Amino acid sequence: MTGHVYKSTGSWYTVKTNLGHTYECRIKGKFRIKGIKSTNPIAVGDVVDFELETYNNEETGVIFKIHDRANYIVRKSVNLSKQTHIIAANLDQVFLMITIDNPPTFTSFIDRFLVTAEAYSIKTVLLFNKLDTYDEETLDEVRYLAHVYRKIGYECIGVSAKTGKNIDKVKALMHNKTSMFSGHSGVGKSTLVNAIEPLLNLKTKEISTQHMQGQHTTTFAEMYDLSFGAKIIDTPGIKGFGVVDMDKEEVGDYFPEIFNLKQECKFNNCLHIQEPKCAVKKALDNDEIAYSRYRSYLQILEGEDENYRTDIWDKP
Repeated sequence: MTGHVYKSTGSWYTVKTNLGHTYECRIKGKFRIKGIKSTNPIAVGDVVDFELETYNNEETGVIFKIHDRANYIVRKSVNLSKQTHIIAANLDQVFLMITIDNPPTFTSFIDRFLVTAEAYSIKTVLLFNKLDTYDEETLDEVRYLAHVYRKIGYECIGVSAKTGKNIDKVKALMHNKTSMFSGHSGVGKSTLVNAIEPLLNLKTKEISTQHMQGQHTTTFAEMYDLSFGAKIIDTPGIKGFGVVDMDKEEVGDYFPEIFNLKQECKFNNCLHIQEPKCAVKKALDNDEIAYSRYRSYLQILEGEDENYRTDIWDKP
């Protein structure tokens, strides 16, 4: 039998067949995914083959094959830095939810997420949430950030899960696609998904005022079928986003504005740091590349921890 993985709890997987039948499945033996050391061999969104067996007087499945993935999005494992954690597989697009405050989403987090999505050829849409709660000064920050990322080529949408602003626009993008929603804890993922599909009634929690961070409401990623012909993968809130090891020469390829200037640099292997006649440094000096993006590039290049945080407005 063949089905899609809708939920993973680490040891058991909820698999749904094309006929709509759902089975709780486990893995047969140990899987080794070629080319990736992962803490979770099977992820939500995977297509798997399984066979049925009786376990504790219940009919369950045993997964024995994972189909090739069209793509997947990964991050460094929290406890095992040399290993990765696959968040989801076989995605058409990712919606990264961003809030300016309560909790703040820093550009270093956004850029690391975007680099990973670019590396695996996954379209990302930036959703600036909680617009109904911002004063004019904070809205200016939203406009600034949206300008930075639209200039690069990313679609940016201002939304309010509570007032319904631009919910229809998001739903239109989701039609007939598998979409993942991600972001920090507390950015309003569950509230937004509930606004998109009220019947789901996902659990939501308030922001922790002590730490100004959201409390985790989703322990494991889970996929849902929506009433308007779409699939959604809801993910746990992510505190940080570690980029999986890349060669220094390829990091710039996943910053579209840097990649587009690569051929204009004097040296083919230019890292855009101290090299002479560097088109990227020239564009930076002319404010054609956002300093926050270049700073994120340097952080990833130098292997700095993402928790190095600075204000989105700062300049060198």
